[in-house]
Amino acid sequence: MRVVQKVSSSRAFAKVAPRVIPALDRTVHRLTGGRVLPAASLLPGVVLTATGARSGLPRRTPLACMPEDGGTWVLVGSNFGRPGEPAWTGNLLAHPEASISWRGREIPVRAQLLEGAEREAAWAAVLAFWPPYGTYQARVERRIRLFRLTPREHPGARPANQTVKGPSDRQ
Repeated sequence: MRVVQKVSSSRAFAKVAPRVIPALDRTVHRLTGGRVLPAASLLPGVVLTATGARSGLPRRTPLACMPEDGGTWVLVGSNFGRPGEPAWTGNLLAHPEASISWRGREIPVRAQLLEGAEREAAWAAVLAFWPPYGTYQARVERRIRLFRLTPREHPGARPANQTVKGPSDRQ
């Protein structure tokens, strides 16, 4: 796992990964009916469906996530350590109600941008979960955005309380 973390912290990975990984994840996720997300073999992942901030159209983005106890998820707007904010973070700021595909289930969620002490606690947990995020933060001048996704109440909703403590603890 350390080799994977080292590679994912490299500048070469930051150049190539944003073009290759999401396209591969989207394709395989679609072809398997949401059952398989290749990048989730390294880190837990979701496919976020959020409303475009400018277009108003649904935007599907495969993302690594950190599941939390209690059925919530933290998303990290690292953009692989590149300078600009990832588009999906602007979409969630404009339209916090979204949905995720998590282990083959579509779950309506509400996104909250974490700030202050809540962000600091989540950032410490994120760094313990996947240390390369620290390298990404050191590479950029912006403060990496963190979002907590909480399931929205809806008829027939099942609790989404399956949690993962770290990359090697996936359920």
